[in-house]
Amino acid sequence: MLAIRLDPILEENLNTIAKREKRTKSYYVREALAKYLEDLQDIYDAESALENIRTGKSNIVSWEDAKKELNK
Repeated sequence: MLAIRLDPILEENLNTIAKREKRTKSYYVREALAKYLEDLQDIYDAESALENIRTGKSNIVSWEDAKKELNK
């Protein structure tokens, strides 16, 4: 269980959408949070991959070299 306080304008927007679409406010909060966390994880993964490239922990392969390797 999680309880949160929303800005009044945000809460009104949430109420409006929930009523219009005949869904619960919880549904939209869950959907929004899931999407946000997925996007945030993608950002963290990209930052980690970039850091690995910068520090030499990961190698970069050109598109041409990758195509050659895959076509063997």
